[in-house]
Amino acid sequence: MIRGSAVLCLLLTLAACRGYDYQTRISGSDGFIPGDQMARYGREQAQSVAISRAFAAARTGNSPEELAAQADSALRYARTLPDIANAVADPLSHRLTVQFRSGWIDGIVPLDDGKSPTETPGLPEARAP
Repeated sequence: MIRGSAVLCLLLTLAACRGYDYQTRISGSDGFIPGDQMARYGREQAQSVAISRAFAAARTGNSPEELAAQADSALRYARTLPDIANAVADPLSHRLTVQFRSGWIDGIVPLDDGKSPTETPGLPEARAP
């Protein structure tokens, strides 16, 4: 009886352990406003959605080096947009913090909705890197 209880507790503990692939949970847009609708709210929102899409498109894997390369790619893209004043990456948590020239600060996570950043409606023309 005790042995059976111990095995059951061990199985329940192992079943409760979650995987470490946070990218798929973070980049999914289930339950949120669709990217194209969010982009129509304004110029800065369009740029934010485009950066999110660029962030998701740059994914190559889950190693720390690959996550850093993904974040660097998204940062390079963000810096080409006209209203971005500053951008900082936190690659291990899959986030960028972007400050717009207006003062608005936005936390950006990858948006994997199958669209490229250039397909974002209302996106202003990018400047040279």
